[in-house]
Amino acid sequence: MAKLLLKLQRYFRRKPVRFCTLLALYLAAGSLLFLHAGFAGEPAPGRAPGPGTADSPELPYLGLLPPARGFPAAADGGRRYGPWFKSASKEAAERSKAGASGGARSRTPRGRAAREKEEDRAKYIGCYVDNTRRRTLRGVSFFDYKKMTVFRCQDNCAERGYLYAGLEFGAECYCGHKIEAANASEAECGMACKGERSNTCGGVNRLSVYRLELAQESARRYGSAIFRGCFRRPDNVSIALPASQTMLNMSVDKCVDFCTEKEFPLSALAGTSCRCGFPTRLFTLHEREDEQLCAQRCPGEEYESCGTADYFLVYQTQVQDNRCMDRRFLPARSRHFTALASFPGAGNTWARHLIELATGFYTGSYYFDGSLYNKGFKGERDHWRSGRTICIKTHESGQKEIESFDAAILLIRNPYKALMAEFNRKYGGHIGFASHAHWKGKEWPEFVRTYAPWWATHTLDWLRFGRNVLVVHFEDLKRDLFAQLKRMVGLLGIAVFEDRLLCVEGQKDGNFKRSGLRKLEYDPYTPEMRQMIGGYIKTVDAALKLRNLSGVPDDYYPR
Repeated sequence: MAKLLLKLQRYFRRKPVRFCTLLALYLAAGSLLFLHAGFAGEPAPGRAPGPGTADSPELPYLGLLPPARGFPAAADGGRRYGPWFKSASKEAAERSKAGASGGARSRTPRGRAAREKEEDRAKYIGCYVDNTRRRTLRGVSFFDYKKMTVFRCQDNCAERGYLYAGLEFGAECYCGHKIEAANASEAECGMACKGERSNTCGGVNRLSVYRLELAQESARRYGSAIFRGCFRRPDNVSIALPASQTMLNMSVDKCVDFCTEKEFPLSALAGTSCRCGFPTRLFTLHEREDEQLCAQRCPGEEYESCGTADYFLVYQTQVQDNRCMDRRFLPARSRHFTALASFPGAGNTWARHLIELATGFYTGSYYFDGSLYNKGFKGERDHWRSGRTICIKTHESGQKEIESFDAAILLIRNPYKALMAEFNRKYGGHIGFASHAHWKGKEWPEFVRTYAPWWATHTLDWLRFGRNVLVVHFEDLKRDLFAQLKRMVGLLGIAVFEDRLLCVEGQKDGNFKRSGLRKLEYDPYTPEMRQMIGGYIKTVDAALKLRNLSGVPDDYYPR
């Protein structure tokens, strides 16, 4: 043995470069083993185990409810530092299981009466004649001769902002803003859908037509313009909408084209007058009127409405409102750290987009995500304690991490929606989708079992350990963006002009809105999952009310 060691010593004296190389490889291997252990879920030295571990069998519900209502332990073994940490073996298994997307089972029941109750998403209005030379619905169209369903067609048309969706020949979907044909007999629309034999999808040159009931503010599109609604004529109309032109042959396209050419984001039709401008305090677009008040036929297009002298039909053009697009780092480093805290999938990236537009300052992150940096979140590359960003994104829920912040905006979202959004992100990226194989495989049940308790502990921990916490519900932010964003900016201590917030409303979607084109056509939650999640919702609701805050929105509870 001694001779062997002597030979090795002499060899490496002659070849020092080889010795250094072997030493570096040895150290690198040790580092990789340590990192793998941390990423695979083992708690780092000195850090307390988080919610759902064996050391914490019940959620810290702060004495709000009797112990019998505590949460069961999650079986993942260690604290979760973020869902983006996965072992290499898990990533390989996930890639190997990727499969075709979408489900074949439709939520639409058989029969006209039942179709009219389709969750208020669409109302069946009848069978119509179609013509290949002059289509009844003249918007976009797509075909699927294997998997077409009523829901899929409706979803495609609604996502693009159309008012009507029509199905033909069992496999063809047409979208449009108006119906330009006569009714046909219901018996002529009797062809079964290719993707759901239990439902009908029109017939030969016959369309089964649905009127889409859009839940959000009407997003109907005419070409590239987005319909904003019917509004009363502003008092100082020449100041509120400074550019105008009379058009005797008025149509939506003509007015939108005129305002686009003049580089204004708003196009308002008032009979034969077309006006252009920006959303301002004089014309906020917050008080919508009944569309029937604007239902005066366009002189240049008989199937369109052009508003009246007193009630304007307003469209948003593709011209970008640059009043809120400038962003920069804080001019002086701040020692006050505000968290933008949320459970993954609760809309944190969207909230960052809104805050950056509203304040003009970059937001930071507790982590680093190169894809977000490349999309314009320049604060992503800064260390979270750099002091150059207005607030810091975090999904952490440990006491030590929470107490590192001086204040927090706590963003809460319906757990049913948040879990599905995070599952899509985990297996499909920020704006992608998990595959059908993931939803139907073991990944989804395991994900719900481990992540659902985390949804509750995250909120409870921030309520318990956080300082100066402002609770914002994702659903309220979508429903009343102006008021909720004003609250958020107020906590950040930034004085923002109202016109800038109005500008944000027109640019609110950003680059990270997941398309609805691949929404599941079935409910992925089992009764057991719903019972478990329902218990978590009740506990969070009680915790919020105990602090004199409004409880969770009603739509958190399944109908």
